[in-house]
Amino acid sequence: MALPLEVTPTELDQWLRRGDRLHLVDVRYEEEFELCRLEGAVLLPLPELAERSEELRALADLPVILYCHHGVRSLKAAFFARSLGLDAASLAGGIDRWSLQIDPKIPRY
Repeated sequence: MALPLEVTPTELDQWLRRGDRLHLVDVRYEEEFELCRLEGAVLLPLPELAERSEELRALADLPVILYCHHGVRSLKAAFFARSLGLDAASLAGGIDRWSLQIDPKIPRY
């Protein structure tokens, strides 16, 4: 699957519902991750991404969806992941838009 630079919550939800295999990477801070997250996501905060690039490279076996609060940090992270050769995309609107459009049980902050 060659991902566009951004994917919508609806697209991601469809892929997850049909069982597409992919990695979810949360690039927010640990406190945000503890507050709410997408099931199965791993935490790699954006400020640590460069120094933890080997952890990111280890996810190259599958498409990678990166997300943050509103989609700004994850867009930067997607560019970085692509520079490492990953098939990566940012979740447009972040977990906040996911909460609004897909899963209202995810707390908004």
